[in-house]
Amino acid sequence: PSAADATAIRKVIESQLDAFRHDDGPRAFSYAAPEIQQQFGSPDVFMSMVREGYAPVYRARQAFFEPPVAQGDETLQPVLITAQDGRVVEALYIMERQPDGSWRIGGVQLRPAQGQSA
Repeated sequence: PSAADATAIRKVIESQLDAFRHDDGPRAFSYAAPEIQQQFGSPDVFMSMVREGYAPVYRARQAFFEPPVAQGDETLQPVLITAQDGRVVEALYIMERQPDGSWRIGGVQLRPAQGQSA
């Protein structure tokens, strides 16, 4: 990905993390790709899923962005997240370029960061 794409991707993820910190469901939901929005249907349902299944992301204390990686048609953005409890996890964001050129989050996979226990 270009430097401009990397910057735009980072801004989307940081903006969503900020929305989570402020319990701003509509704003957090707005950064999700259309397929994710369709799957969850509303900001309230989306936020409930994030709180239950993605707690480190929901209340991230810190986020360290590694370089994005193009993989086939997808762009993956690895982010090391420090959770509220001090645990460090890797959040692998699947980023989707929209027809208007903007970026949205198409999914997130959480896994223990290298060197961290599960």
